[in-house]
Amino acid sequence: MQYHNIIPRIETILEKKLIGNSLTMSLADNKTFDLFSKFMPRKKEITNAVDTDVFDLKVYPSNYFSAFKPTTNFTKWALIEVVDFENIPNEMETFMLESGLYAVFHYKGLSTDNRIFQYIYGTWLPNSNYVLDNRPHFEILGEKYKNNDPDSEEEIWIPIRSKS
Repeated sequence: MQYHNIIPRIETILEKKLIGNSLTMSLADNKTFDLFSKFMPRKKEITNAVDTDVFDLKVYPSNYFSAFKPTTNFTKWALIEVVDFENIPNEMETFMLESGLYAVFHYKGLSTDNRIFQYIYGTWLPNSNYVLDNRPHFEILGEKYKNNDPDSEEEIWIPIRSKS
């Protein structure tokens, strides 16, 4: 897939209530499989879900990108959006995603292909009117998401703010 033509939509999201599980990890010690192996079989226990979309959300330290090292830890979440926090399944946690501005990239391909992120952070962002904002990054894995399938589709949400 060619990434040089991908133009994101710019969207402001409202605050979202989410329920799921989290793990601390780094790119060098990636525990994504462990996180989703624990969460996916239990997501049906979340009875007040808004829809079936799964959020693959990352909370990075404030200097994560400026002092990037593959061994730097961050927190990764597997989450579902909910109407309220009335019914939280055992061993799951709540997460409030604050409102804010995002660049939203539609991505089709393998989730293991990191070239889309190289394009976003290395080409699109420096040439845009935006800079990264220190808020969670996430992908929405909707109905067209298929793990380890080149026809899989997802949305990549990058927190941004205006350069000015």
